[in-house]
Amino acid sequence: MRRTLALLLWLFLQAFCSAQVSSTQIDAILSALKSTNAPGAAVLVVRNGKAVFRRGYGVTDLRSLHGIDESTNFRLASVSKQFTAACIALLVRDGKLHYDDHLTDVLPEFPAYGKPITIRNLLNHTSGLPDYEDLLTAQYPNTPDDQIPQIHNDGVLKLLEQQTKPKFPAGSKWDYSNSGYVVLAQIVERVSGKSFGDFLHERIFIPLKMTNTLAYEKGKNEVLHRAYGHTKEPSGWRETDQSSTSATLGDGGIYSSIDDLEKWDRALREHTLLSEAEMQPALTAVQPTGGPATSPEGPVSYGFGWHVEPYKAHKRMWHDGETMGFRTTLQRFPDDKLTVIVLANRTDVDPKALALKLVDLYFKRPQVK
Repeated sequence: MRRTLALLLWLFLQAFCSAQVSSTQIDAILSALKSTNAPGAAVLVVRNGKAVFRRGYGVTDLRSLHGIDESTNFRLASVSKQFTAACIALLVRDGKLHYDDHLTDVLPEFPAYGKPITIRNLLNHTSGLPDYEDLLTAQYPNTPDDQIPQIHNDGVLKLLEQQTKPKFPAGSKWDYSNSGYVVLAQIVERVSGKSFGDFLHERIFIPLKMTNTLAYEKGKNEVLHRAYGHTKEPSGWRETDQSSTSATLGDGGIYSSIDDLEKWDRALREHTLLSEAEMQPALTAVQPTGGPATSPEGPVSYGFGWHVEPYKAHKRMWHDGETMGFRTTLQRFPDDKLTVIVLANRTDVDPKALALKLVDLYFKRPQVK
């Protein structure tokens, strides 16, 4: 009997160990990021509600050569959009806003072409608003980005007010628009009576104890434990931390760390900020009236601040971020209780590809419950 129990225990331990993904396996995939004198990334893996891997690679900047760790704050770029969408959801919960309210109901000074556009259209990229980055490039043709004046939210609205028509009728097509999320930040301010940064701080970051996360506004606040963006050139690394579009809020202005994003992931998993029902609209793929949502890369499933395309038949909610000097991704698999986050302060890596390689490690192994 003892021998039988010992054999069963040994078999269980073998099965348990074979089902686990080791830190060594994860580290091997990320080994190219290891450095004491080059920018790198911070990586978080959450499995079954617990952080099973949390590590920094490379340095925050080439001046201090400070090592990246779990508290290092990166510019999230478009990963910020899920927080903007959450602000809108909170205002909807408050009864101060409705998804089918029109843009001009909140911003009556907006040009007439904005009247058909709803809050829902802004959230799911079916507004038809031209992307302000394209408008800015057209305004400064053949001009290096570092020579274009930095634009703020008010500047984006002025650019949009100079237009006379949308790219297409609201709701008819899907077209990724940073402009829509800048406008959403303005709507948050108008409806709440608070600055966008203050609303984020009071309604999301403080309740979730994301104490080092903020919407960065130069001259108004400071990013602690800050990673600076970099671009690799033939002559070596160059700090490329701020661009002409780095000062806008709503579409990509939040800085955060993997430590704080673990708290955000927990809130999404446990529905402590927004209930499951309140999150449902954000995770429902838009169906444009003119046909399926597509991008140059192919079919798109997009909710409010979240892509919702599955990966290898696994339910997924995710978003990437890309801006001067930074590349980021947040990949959540709610049914598999798996989240992988990669924040990089260098532009020569593909965080999404790295994250999915880590995801594949787990999908190749049965989950031990």
